[in-house]
Amino acid sequence: MDFDLENPLTSSIEIQSDSITGLFDSESDYMPSRSFLQCLEASAFYHSFRQDAISTLFHARSSRNYDHFVLYLAINYMDRFISRQEIPQEKPWVPQLLVIACLSLAAKMKNKHFLISDFQKEEGFIFDAQTISRMELVILDALNWRMRSITPFSFMSFFISLFEIKDPPLTQILKDRAAEIVFVANNEMKLLEFKPSIIVASALLVASHELFPLQFPSFKCSIFSYEHVNKDKLLQCFNAVQEMVGLEWYQDITSSSISPLSVLDRHCRKSKSETTNTTTFSSAELPQERAIKRRRIDGYN
Repeated sequence: MDFDLENPLTSSIEIQSDSITGLFDSESDYMPSRSFLQCLEASAFYHSFRQDAISTLFHARSSRNYDHFVLYLAINYMDRFISRQEIPQEKPWVPQLLVIACLSLAAKMKNKHFLISDFQKEEGFIFDAQTISRMELVILDALNWRMRSITPFSFMSFFISLFEIKDPPLTQILKDRAAEIVFVANNEMKLLEFKPSIIVASALLVASHELFPLQFPSFKCSIFSYEHVNKDKLLQCFNAVQEMVGLEWYQDITSSSISPLSVLDRHCRKSKSETTNTTTFSSAELPQERAIKRRRIDGYN
């Protein structure tokens, strides 16, 4: 049986076994290093490069309907690669090649069709298939061929199972909304320090508070009572995600660049007549429920 990167626990038996414990124990191995986070904070080049890369991937999501998981996996590869390999700032084509190669690898891992032409823009660089393949090998070598990354999506089904929602359509609605939040969270620097399980647990709590406010206290209790969840980290992450969703960053596209948050907004905007309620957790007390150049490159040297 193939290992499903997005749903590694394929049965209720596995969810009750040591398999889920193994995911929690191994998730830190697939996160970018702390030095990478420090580099993003200190270097304008790396910060700008990552923002541009994520905008490119968000564009793929909105215009080509690329799968959330494939795009998230590509970002994971990119972050882990940069954690181990310096990007030459004097070669402006390298970052774009890196993004395309990471997305190509992620698509292959999920057996998804990938069109290079989707990313060969008039104003950008042009890469042939051989060049992309060579860059893929560079990435594979840097990551020691460890491509079955544990991401927030690896924990999604498990945490939803704790909620015991009986209606499959409602479960799918919750999953879709949480997936949008997880995807956008990639663009929020202060969320990069949190483990994948904490990010998806926070996203599910925010989504459930939006969609099922009456059931939210029960959902919250289910996640907080699970033994492998770090309560303090979950409190911090939930508040950060809640703030991200509630900020006035959600606006229509007003320039040629695509804002990751505007992509989410097009799916989730509320009408002006609606109000947005937020719930903030504190470490002292868990919440009660209350009233989101075009140029050809022939190789990588």
